[in-house]
Amino acid sequence: MTAARKKEFYQALMEKNADYEGTFFVGVKTTGVFCRPTCSARKPKLENCEFFKTAQEALLASYRPCKRCRPLSFPNHASELVQRLIDAVEENPEKRWKARDFQELSVDESTARRQFKKRFGMTFVAYARARRMGLAMKKIREGEPVIEAQLSTGYESGSGFRDAFSRIMGAAPSKIGDSNVLKAAWLDTQLGPMIAIADEQALYLLEFVDRRGLEREVERLRQKTKRAIIPGSAKPIRFIESELKRYFEGTLKEFKTPLKLLGTPLQIETWKELVKIPPGETRSYSKIAKAVGRPTACRAIAQANGANQLAIIIPCHRVINTNGDLGGYGGGLMRKKWLIEHEKVTQRL
Repeated sequence: MTAARKKEFYQALMEKNADYEGTFFVGVKTTGVFCRPTCSARKPKLENCEFFKTAQEALLASYRPCKRCRPLSFPNHASELVQRLIDAVEENPEKRWKARDFQELSVDESTARRQFKKRFGMTFVAYARARRMGLAMKKIREGEPVIEAQLSTGYESGSGFRDAFSRIMGAAPSKIGDSNVLKAAWLDTQLGPMIAIADEQALYLLEFVDRRGLEREVERLRQKTKRAIIPGSAKPIRFIESELKRYFEGTLKEFKTPLKLLGTPLQIETWKELVKIPPGETRSYSKIAKAVGRPTACRAIAQANGANQLAIIIPCHRVINTNGDLGGYGGGLMRKKWLIEHEKVTQRL
């Protein structure tokens, strides 16, 4: 977001300008809540504000809904069922919801899914996941000391904080040393925030933080490497941050960040073939299958494509359907379309 746009949104916030309702949400760093533009609470300083286009972005950035302006109830009041579930998430934001949890609240799971989808454009499970991931991403994003992270996320109990941290990152903070760990960092990009995970030798993961299934990807990475993941930086992370900046500026032609590929032989072979696709061009799944000597394995190639954990660098966004349709993309089809068009334009420069 440009500095001019931030100033515009901040001015709207100061004036409680109702014309901006639905245009943005503001996260307040000093309180940890996100609000509507017309919130009646005391206005924060500009440097303490973060602006988001959607509620999901605010949740993933670790902010919780303001109880005064109720940003998730705009433009119509949320139903009693929706509000009950929002309150339940705030009581235990690290909880992974199961069918029995809905039963204990006497809530029909499918009804909750439909109502959340209609109101917020995401299911209840996606909402709860965004809130849960937001807490973990806050620690990654800011690299805070353990006690500071505990307090800033609202945990009076150290044990509660450690439990929440370990459920997502794989080890309690007090048990993590400097050896045998992977470092994770939050990277802001033109297409939204990404998470990068690496050791001092190579980059293991680069994904958009709102990617569906990211939490499972992080868990699989922990299991495969048998290493804990903690907030921090490493040489490959700093390297890819610099390369991504040049990529989005249109000046980077080839990524040179060292990578660690963790997959089956077919997956690794597929990923290496994807890197051969020139920027600005696309290939079909069937062509990739033929290129790796598996012409009848289109489904397996598509699965390998989807299992890629190094977004943009290993360009799975350059693979489309045989009929020319974009096909799927873990980061969202809008991003896939943008990346393809961006590369076409920059290759002509």
